[in-house]
Amino acid sequence: MMNHVKNARIEAGLTQLQLAENTGVTRQTISLIEKGKYNPTLKLCLAICYAVGKSLDELFWIDEGEKP
Repeated sequence: MMNHVKNARIEAGLTQLQLAENTGVTRQTISLIEKGKYNPTLKLCLAICYAVGKSLDELFWIDEGEKP
């Protein structure tokens, strides 16, 4: 699931540090989100979406059968 964040960040040409600065969190937080080890708040999810130009569904949607 969280691989979508990493892929979108790379597509947007951003480093973890740049995305962190754009969203008001640390680089470590972005790293944990990308690894699926941290569940961001809705506010942070939206900030990430705006920063990389993707929708909430594209980055964070989990199908019913998928493991969170």
